Amino acid sequence: GAAAAALLGPGLQPPPTFSACVEPEYSYGCAEGSCYPATGDLLIGRASQLFASSTCGLHRPEPYCIVSHLQEDKKCFTCNSQFPFHETLNYDSHLIENVVTTFAPNRLKLWWQSENGLENVTLQLDLEAEFHFTHLIMTFKTFRPAAMLIERSSDFGKTWKVYRYFAYDCENSFPGVSTGPMKKVDDIICDSRYSDIEPSTEGEVIYRALDPAFRIEDPYSPRIQNLLKITNLRISFTKLHTLGDNLLDSRMEIKEKYYYAIYDMVVRGNCFCYGHASECAPVDGFNEEVEGMVHGHCMCRHNTKGLNCELCLDFYHDLPWRPAEGRHSNACKKCNCNGHSIQCHFDMAVYMATGNTSGGVCDDCQHNTMGRNCEQCKPFYFQHPEREIRDPNICEPCNCDPLGSQNGGICDRYTDFSAGLIAGQCRCKLFVEGERCDLCKEGFYGLSADNPLGCQSCACNPLGTLPGGNPCDSETGSCYCKRLATGKHCEQCLPEHWGLSNDMDGCRPCDCYQGGAINNNIVERQYSQDRTPSWTGVGFVRVPEGAYLEFYIDNIPYSMEYDVVIRYEPQLPDHWEKAVITVSRPGKIPTSSRCGNTVPDDDNQTVSLSPGSRYVVLPRPVCFEKGLNYTVRLELSQYSSFDTEVESPYTLIDSLVLMPYCKSLDIFTVGGSGEDVVTNSAWETFQRYRCLENSRSVVKTPMTDVCKNIIFSISALLHETALSCQCNPQGSLSSVCDSNGGQCQCRPNVVGRRCDRCTPGTFGFGPNGCKSCECHLQGSVSSFCHPETGQCYCFHGVYGRQCDRCLPGYWGFPNCQPCQCNGHTDDCDPYTGECLNCRDSTMGHNCERCLGGYYGDPVLGSGDHCRPCPCPDGPESGRQFASSCYQDPITLQIVCVCNVGYIGSRCDECASGFFGDPEETSGVCQPCQCNNNIDMTDPGACDKQSGKCLKCLYQTEGENCQLCKYGYYGHALQQDCRKCVCNYLGTVREHCNSSEDCQCEKTTGQCQCLPNVTGQNCDRCAPNTWRLASGTGCELCECDVARSFEPSCNEFTGQCQCMPGFGGRTCRECQEFFWGDPNVACQACDCDPRGIQTPQCNRSTGLCVCKEGVEGPRCDKCTRGYSGIFPDCAPCHQCFALWDVIISELTNRTQRFLERAKILKISGVSGPYQQTINTMEEKLNEIKSILAQNPAAEPLKNIGNLFEEAGKLTADVTEKMAEIEDKLSVIALKSNNTDTHLRALETDAERLIAEQLDLISAGALDSITKYFQMSLEAEERVNASTVHPDSLVELSAQTRQEVEDLISEQEAQFKAKQEEQSRLLDELAGKLQSLDLSEVAEKTCGTPSGASCADSECGGLNCRTDEGEKKCGGPGCEGLVTVAHGAWQKAMDFDRDILSALAEVEELSKMVSEAKQRADEAKQNAQEVLLKTNATKEQVDRSNEDLRNLIKQIREFLILKILSEYYHFCESCLDYAFHLSLRFL
Repeated sequence: GAAAAALLGPGLQPPPTFSACVEPEYSYGCAEGSCYPATGDLLIGRASQLFASSTCGLHRPEPYCIVSHLQEDKKCFTCNSQFPFHETLNYDSHLIENVVTTFAPNRLKLWWQSENGLENVTLQLDLEAEFHFTHLIMTFKTFRPAAMLIERSSDFGKTWKVYRYFAYDCENSFPGVSTGPMKKVDDIICDSRYSDIEPSTEGEVIYRALDPAFRIEDPYSPRIQNLLKITNLRISFTKLHTLGDNLLDSRMEIKEKYYYAIYDMVVRGNCFCYGHASECAPVDGFNEEVEGMVHGHCMCRHNTKGLNCELCLDFYHDLPWRPAEGRHSNACKKCNCNGHSIQCHFDMAVYMATGNTSGGVCDDCQHNTMGRNCEQCKPFYFQHPEREIRDPNICEPCNCDPLGSQNGGICDRYTDFSAGLIAGQCRCKLFVEGERCDLCKEGFYGLSADNPLGCQSCACNPLGTLPGGNPCDSETGSCYCKRLATGKHCEQCLPEHWGLSNDMDGCRPCDCYQGGAINNNIVERQYSQDRTPSWTGVGFVRVPEGAYLEFYIDNIPYSMEYDVVIRYEPQLPDHWEKAVITVSRPGKIPTSSRCGNTVPDDDNQTVSLSPGSRYVVLPRPVCFEKGLNYTVRLELSQYSSFDTEVESPYTLIDSLVLMPYCKSLDIFTVGGSGEDVVTNSAWETFQRYRCLENSRSVVKTPMTDVCKNIIFSISALLHETALSCQCNPQGSLSSVCDSNGGQCQCRPNVVGRRCDRCTPGTFGFGPNGCKSCECHLQGSVSSFCHPETGQCYCFHGVYGRQCDRCLPGYWGFPNCQPCQCNGHTDDCDPYTGECLNCRDSTMGHNCERCLGGYYGDPVLGSGDHCRPCPCPDGPESGRQFASSCYQDPITLQIVCVCNVGYIGSRCDECASGFFGDPEETSGVCQPCQCNNNIDMTDPGACDKQSGKCLKCLYQTEGENCQLCKYGYYGHALQQDCRKCVCNYLGTVREHCNSSEDCQCEKTTGQCQCLPNVTGQNCDRCAPNTWRLASGTGCELCECDVARSFEPSCNEFTGQCQCMPGFGGRTCRECQEFFWGDPNVACQACDCDPRGIQTPQCNRSTGLCVCKEGVEGPRCDKCTRGYSGIFPDCAPCHQCFALWDVIISELTNRTQRFLERAKILKISGVSGPYQQTINTMEEKLNEIKSILAQNPAAEPLKNIGNLFEEAGKLTADVTEKMAEIEDKLSVIALKSNNTDTHLRALETDAERLIAEQLDLISAGALDSITKYFQMSLEAEERVNASTVHPDSLVELSAQTRQEVEDLISEQEAQFKAKQEEQSRLLDELAGKLQSLDLSEVAEKTCGTPSGASCADSECGGLNCRTDEGEKKCGGPGCEGLVTVAHGAWQKAMDFDRDILSALAEVEELSKMVSEAKQRADEAKQNAQEVLLKTNATKEQVDRSNEDLRNLIKQIREFLILKILSEYYHFCESCLDYAFHLSLRFL
């Protein structure tokens, strides 16, 4: 009833997502923020989607009865729902479709009804899409159900959830369900309010999805959306009110009284669009168009899509999809892919990384692009510097050799001089060069993809390598050696050469005496702590085939025969066939000496060297005498007599040992001599224990006591006494030695019988022994070091005691190579080679780039250097506003890379968005303090001198753009000024300039509301008020407390929710279709339905509201002006209307005359003119007052007479007034002449007054006369200008007549010419329309043929931008406009370049003058140096000659000295070896 009408109020309403108390802030259009489709009845148009589980008379007619039928006698009826309802043909049909609201006058004749006596009945609405459900209203024809529940589904019926239970007795009907009150908006309770037995008819059940008592903070939270979103709605009736009857009673008269019946049902809701649509269209497959139907397919805005706008449009994923909220549309933003992709997706990580500003990531970038915005070229491609970023050909392939380039051939993808990037430039590996990175640098070879450095260092020894150019072959790495140097790295001298140095040939010949020297091939060996060495001394001598060694022996302890033992280490698998031992004696052997029996063959013996042995003994002993010096030569003459594949065979010789020939000693013989000597048993024992073999080998085995005793005896015999230990006090642990051989106990790393020297590979002989050399295996020539200092023998470029690091100026240990720093520093990082402390304003790994603020090419050999950038005055000037600069390779002009905030060819101007005076010495450009609310690219955005903001953006204003503009609110500093959206009807008028322009609170956006208006936008009435559209505030609902359900009313209509039996807006009147005083009695409207506009009659009088042409209290007869018999009333002929108007006017005039006559009879003739008379009396009084105060009256002699005359005047006036009254009485019936007489009366009165004034005011007569005369003169002048024949008016009239005559004469000719011109203009317009200007547009603007203004980036002849400016030409266009602009730009550039060049020429001229002066000084200095050089040369020549003589003398002296020393050395070696041999025996 009334509640349904209130909730179904007309017009758009706020989004149904929210209750009346918590509606969101929203604008009235999608452009300003969120927008919502209108709410409506979801049942309209969906009758076919509403189902009932039970309907009466569906298969056959069924009887039913009404429990309380008060209006008619009949109590039982028939239900026949086999066919739809028809007012006359099938009015007994009660299908479920009848509950859909139609607002038809026969509403109470339509209803749905269930089968009799059936309690469990279900109604279900199946929607085709997702909707927002707000409330449900059901009006029952019978009693409301005793128990029911409402359910919803949001997944098209797969799952169901209960909204609410309703029951007369909740505890019994729905046990366990709370009866409230609700604590949360989504609590499920059982409600008893709508299940009472009263009323018996037209009772309502109302359910709201969101209870108004709860404030909803976030309407889009899952919890709230779970309540609102539905796809299906189900109402289940579970119990009937039976008034005490038992439905189990089988009597039909019992069941026929109880059933469910519903007049109408309203399912209020709207299309659910998340605030992104204001209207909806039918869902595909549901195209039925019914007035008032709420469709389910959102017509999405804000770049969204989907049935419910739940997705962003394709390619609109730069921002996350979000519901629109209030003034925030949260529109999906288009991805920026620079024209290289049409697909993108949203990435939350990217969005957060950009500070929640952009999260779109382009997919499938085309044209070899990549990146989040397709803004980068793919690897192995670079960005062409002269093409726009949107150009399809922006990326070109790199041309880099993958072997020598970093990252497999990737080049610089774009140009950034400040970062040292040049588009397309290959990035070579460290030791690679060339435009394509396909060449090894000088000193490197072997270009390889596997080498992270690109090429290997040739590691050429600069002492042995040819100077100048590449020192090695870039393919093989072989160094180009000097003439006398050899080796892959030129690190060795040729055989028989020495002293690798900077000499021209690299090495010098040994110049050794041929008979006394061999090549110095010493193979050193280092002692191991856990192994016994197999050599003596420092190692072995490498003796090749055909070479020989000579041993000088001078320490023979005892004259006798000795076994000669050769100790060696075989290097080849076969026997060394021929080794010749030759003994050179000091002279002829005397026959009387101990060696007198020596034969020549004893001094020349041949042996072979077995590969399985470490020593060999000559076949025959050799006799040596004490006190003599001998030379023993060992010659390895032949390795093998067979052909072998061994090239340059050699073996390693350790030592030559002389061991006493023990068999001939007295202790072993009993007689005989020579070979016939007879031995005793001691010899046999000596032989049995093989005592000699242990002494022959370097590696000793434990000796038996027998051998020890015998050898001790032999030693005593040879030395004729025991020998002193002579242990070195620093190298030995004690002064006591081994009695057998005399070996002292040595300290760590100390060797020698006397412990008097360090082992090979150690140094620092001292009380603590010797320390290991620990030479670096890769940095040193060998593992041996200097025995005293410990200095290892390093490779070239390596230094340190252990040869473990590179020399200063070298890097890359162990392959140390010179630092490549282009001469700008001497040091580099010893590990990476990066140059340190670059000088000359350079930087970079190799000091190959200029520092920021400098330009040039500092690479060695380029002939250039780093010079300060003139931007404008150089880095050290205090006026340098560029981070770097470079020289244009074509124009050779210096191009400054200006710092942020500076522009100009020399960075001497402030850029857009900056202010200051950089021309001053300390002047700088500072950002305009506009709080990021200006376009920093707009030159006029702020004043470049003062910094004042001039063009504030984002709806801001103020000196610093720090305020929101009038009509906007928010945070200006956050670019968040939003338009005040105030409902003009609800806002105080003084705050609005127009309906679209209102001022709100600057921070919150709260509008200034009229009384009883609420909401931030002043767009809704306060609770219990209505009529916002009044424009003066909302009015109170004034609902009758006793006759309405609640004090609130419909905010648009003011209709209160009336209780049954009451109606009217405030529920103080009778119910619908009744009239009268509800406190007394209400009567039904007795109107003929055939003649009324609405079934509701006047609630006070009962008068019916008739249709046009109908009248009567019941609207049951034709009205005047219509003919026929009711209800067929036809309008009369139109002449009736005309005569009817005339007669009505005459009737009205007559009526008015009669009324005026009645008034005259009552008030008299003066009655109507009483006001005029009163006015005249007031004027007379004023005249008296003036005269009393007028000084002109002073000469008058009798003022009293004047008053008497005034009295007479008054009497006369009175008499004349009386006469006038009589006359007026006479012509009272002639009322049309009354006004004329009145005007005459007024004229006479004024004339009389004037006459009397002339009499009274004699003193003022002169003034009046004067002014009257002036008035006459003025009148005469006016008449002269208008009436006289020669007046201006007459002349003007004549001129006008002449002009009109001329126009008349020329009119026909003028019209003919005009028609001809119009025809020609039409022809020209036609030609103009057909004229094809596309070719002209293409040549002028570069517009492609057939392209429109919107399609072409080049514009056209009539194209304009969004700002209204002409759009013709532009970047990338080939039209004349672009060419002309480019030519103009180049001319301007040339002009600037010429000025710059002139300045540079002047500077160069100055520099040339200075250079000339310096050159002259240098020339003078050079001449002085030349003179000094010549004198020095003469002195050097003399010194060289003296030096040659000295060297010659030294050489002759040394030859003699060396020969003598060699002789003594050999003798001492023999003595020492002989001494050891005897000791071992």
